[in-house]
Amino acid sequence: MADLQDAQEEGDDSDIVESDVELEGDTVEPDNDPPQKMGDPTVEVSEENRDASQMAKGQAMEAISEGKLEEAIGHLTEAILLNPTSAIMYATRASVYIKMKKPNAAIRDANAALEINPDSAKGYKSRGIARSMLGQWEEAAKDLHLASKLDYDEEISAVLKKVEPNAHRIEEHRRKYERLRKEKEDKKIERERQRRRAQAQAAYEKAKKQEQSSSSRTHEGMPSGFPGGMPEGFPGGMPGGFPGGMPGGFPGGMPGGFPGGMPGGSPGSVPGGMPGNIDYSKILNDPELMTAFKDPEVMSALQDGTSFTQLLF
Repeated sequence: MADLQDAQEEGDDSDIVESDVELEGDTVEPDNDPPQKMGDPTVEVSEENRDASQMAKGQAMEAISEGKLEEAIGHLTEAILLNPTSAIMYATRASVYIKMKKPNAAIRDANAALEINPDSAKGYKSRGIARSMLGQWEEAAKDLHLASKLDYDEEISAVLKKVEPNAHRIEEHRRKYERLRKEKEDKKIERERQRRRAQAQAAYEKAKKQEQSSSSRTHEGMPSGFPGGMPEGFPGGMPGGFPGGMPGGFPGGMPGGFPGGMPGGSPGSVPGGMPGNIDYSKILNDPELMTAFKDPEVMSALQDGTSFTQLLF
């Protein structure tokens, strides 16, 4: 039975193995090209460079319409270097990288656009689409929702219809296993609490048995009645009254008090201690009890219901 319980506990303590989440939608292999050229967004841009940047962008748009994506990237890179303060330039180049199935490059450009303009709808849109291409469904859904709030369009809606179901499945999957892990941890805490309680109970029972054994030995060694006994009254008897008569008082008095006195007090009284008192020396010399009582968790468990002294008495 103990072996079975240990096996069950070992099973409870084993790691929870997560199942795979069934997801839909195509993803691409991450692109690992060297980072594209970026401009310095802190520079001052002259009107001449601003105009030249717009011209380069126009050429890029023409190349895109003709399907010449590499050429478009070249024109947009020129536009960015001429005017690195324009968020739209970075976001536009990001959209071209998406067409080229280079999501990491697109994310770098989208991040640059959002650093310049945190309200760039095209920046969120490009990053959201790029993240969906990498299978980052939850992050993609978040970006696309932000893009939709800033500037809704049909393309965002179409991508969200593919992204959101996967994002929901992942969220439900995560919550399921978070719940399972919490249940496992709660069971572990409960087992530990029961272990401490059992250990405290065992320590208490052992102390109680030792106390009963000590009390029994004490009673066996003590004579009953007052020391010296008083058969038929006080020692020496008192037939007809106190010895020696009592004319004019109590001649002879009662020197020394009652004959035989009461040395040591009533039987079992302090000196020698009251019968039933705990012999602490025996407890202190018991390694098992001392180990239990040194455990703060055991003492805490004992104190839940009563103090140690109360337990013993």
